[in-house]
Amino acid sequence: MIIYVDVNAQNDGNGTKKLPFRRINEAAAVAMPGDEISVAPGIYRENVNPVNAGTEEKRIVYKSEKPLGAVITGAEVVRSWAKYKDDVWVARIKNSVFGDYNPYTTLVYGDWYFATPNKHTGCVWLNDTALYEALSIEECLEAKIYECSWDPENSRAKWYTEQDSQNNETVIYANFGGKDPNKECVEINVRRECFMPVKEGVGYITVTGFNINKAATTWAPPAAYQDGMISPHWSKGWIIEDCEIWGSKCAGICVGRYSDPENDNFYTTKHVKSPTQMERDSVCRGQYYGWLKEKIGSHIIRRNNIHHCEQGGIIGRMGGVFSIIEDNHIHHINNMMELGGAEIAGIKMHAAIDVVMRRNHIHHCTMGIWCDWEAQGTRITQNLLHDNERPAFAKYLKGGMTCQDIFVEVGHGPTLIDNNILLSDVSLRIATQGVAMVHNLCAGSFTMVGEGTTWRYTPYHMPHRTEVMGFMTILHGDDRIYNNIFIQKWPSEDFVLIDESNPDEKQVENRKVGTDCFDEYPTYDEWLAQFDMEEKYPNMMKHDKYHFGHLPVWIDGNAYFEGAKSWKNEKNSFAEEAGKVHVDVAEKNGSYYLDTNIYDVLKDFSVDMISTETLGKAFEPQQQFENADGTPITFDSDYLGNHRGVDVIPGPFASGKDAKERIFNKLSIE
Repeated sequence: MIIYVDVNAQNDGNGTKKLPFRRINEAAAVAMPGDEISVAPGIYRENVNPVNAGTEEKRIVYKSEKPLGAVITGAEVVRSWAKYKDDVWVARIKNSVFGDYNPYTTLVYGDWYFATPNKHTGCVWLNDTALYEALSIEECLEAKIYECSWDPENSRAKWYTEQDSQNNETVIYANFGGKDPNKECVEINVRRECFMPVKEGVGYITVTGFNINKAATTWAPPAAYQDGMISPHWSKGWIIEDCEIWGSKCAGICVGRYSDPENDNFYTTKHVKSPTQMERDSVCRGQYYGWLKEKIGSHIIRRNNIHHCEQGGIIGRMGGVFSIIEDNHIHHINNMMELGGAEIAGIKMHAAIDVVMRRNHIHHCTMGIWCDWEAQGTRITQNLLHDNERPAFAKYLKGGMTCQDIFVEVGHGPTLIDNNILLSDVSLRIATQGVAMVHNLCAGSFTMVGEGTTWRYTPYHMPHRTEVMGFMTILHGDDRIYNNIFIQKWPSEDFVLIDESNPDEKQVENRKVGTDCFDEYPTYDEWLAQFDMEEKYPNMMKHDKYHFGHLPVWIDGNAYFEGAKSWKNEKNSFAEEAGKVHVDVAEKNGSYYLDTNIYDVLKDFSVDMISTETLGKAFEPQQQFENADGTPITFDSDYLGNHRGVDVIPGPFASGKDAKERIFNKLSIE
């Protein structure tokens, strides 16, 4: 059955074509498996609560009748602005408008939030552009550039809020840069989400073609309640496709954790257990809350345009397992730089077990992709990442994160990164183990090799399942790096970040490109020799120190340009330091192309075909680098999906000719 919704209908209806409902929530309350909710163009100022689940055979489909024509927004228009002084105006909002959640008394804060907690989940919007939050009326009047912003000129427009307790009102002051807010479109965040079931377990929902924007979402750390503007809320089998998702205070899409009042920002509220310990608890308690392959995850997030969210484009802890994230355009994440902490990225997922991230275009984000804990069976393939680096003019936000295309942290693998184009100044932050990098083009460095983990006992799982197999700290190594291209595109001097309040505190990150940062790691034969495999009755304590030493690495078949250096034990590699190689991304008529002459210089250098058999098993889980269904992979397809023949060359393309083809087409939904 098709249920019709039209916000512009003259009267409330019954969901028929002639008498449509005026609110999506009216349709959501009655939709049953197999129904389609057809939503006419218009602005729907509501938080959609899907009441009933679909089934795998009969989904419930929410569809915008016209692609991006139906807008679901968490914002409300404010037209009652009065002149305060100079370019600053003031509006007074009755607190009853906000119900039991007031974004203008709720700070962005929680576990793993490192910046000063002085920003609210609310926001003021002028013609769909967010204003920056000030800490006083004086700041609004001064309208100075915010030094950390990636968009400095727009940072002059500011807002400030305070409470009038006597009249039970939220008072908002705003500097609109000389514009009259009563003649422009000015909105404020009101609702916490835009499309999210109140109940958990409402699965098999499809959401297609909507414009979803401007919600007062909260900081979403891994051991806490997690929300996004749109979220499956601990369920299975959602499809979110062909949507434009933008303007979230924190997360755009959340595929996050179950609700657990006994472990919700426990460190922030009680302090007595470390946040890392509470993450371990979260994983183990998850089984009690139904964290099983049969019940949770297996979502599809595809062909969405996700942008201008201030924590992340896609965020989630545990709830995104076994999912596919493909063909999305994710960009301009955390560019206001008002928020800072360890949960910020274009895609930030904890426990991305058997998650496939493919053919996404991710750029101008504080981080591109961040896989934190349990990136077991995760495959990152055929993605284009660039400009995920702080602009030189932007000041570092204290408590903010450094930048990179991909960050894999404190996991045990197998994590597979193949056939990607990584053009930012850091290609991979690798504070982890069990990673395979195969056929990538890396213009940036590896950072945190052997660092950044301390004693972090994190879980690993039964292969292709959520059940915990064990816990272990990170030994580093157990990495495979085959058939990549490395080019020193950016300056090679170390990146040094100094804490202005404590000049002796320095954070130093490598910017030298190549695999020579693994020189201290043993080959497999060197590592194995420590254990005296022929000794029949060893003393069990004899090998204790070796059980906590670095694991071996396998590195071969890579090409190095512009001063990038190879691992000392690499046997078959190509190096060219003549200063003749360049690589960049060029946009033409809405499509993106690779501008490079690498393949002209590489010529006929050939390498071996890599397969699951070549890569072996990740050490702790003893799991192969394979497909999510357990079938093996032969890396005979390139970035574009073209076939690699018998003459295999390094990098993400089967041939130099393929490298000149379109590498990403701007989404038609834009």
